Amino acid sequence: MTYVIGEPCVDIRDKACVDECPVDCIYEGQRMLYIHPDECVDCAACEPVCPVEAIVYIDDATDEWQPYVAANADFFADLGSPGGARGLGRQSFDAPLVSQQPRKDVAEH
Repeated sequence: MTYVIGEPCVDIRDKACVDECPVDCIYEGQRMLYIHPDECVDCAACEPVCPVEAIVYIDDATDEWQPYVAANADFFADLGSPGGARGLGRQSFDAPLVSQQPRKDVAEH
């Protein structure tokens, strides 16, 4: 199992979770952050530092969050498992679910 990032992260990308992740499994898309489901070690370090409460354990994801469970996996369909986000940097794409959403009028943290 793994943690998953949901809708509150879209157009926010605070990145506090990235700094806390000991295995570097949180990747940056164009509009949102994504947790790699095969690289996450379930340490929970990311969850309490997220200022918008966008991270939940996959088993605790409500029906409302299920599309984001799939979106986190979809983000890595072509990217694969690079083995660490820091060297990769921000990607120029997002999962289709995120790309199709209207932009939020918020400042990036």
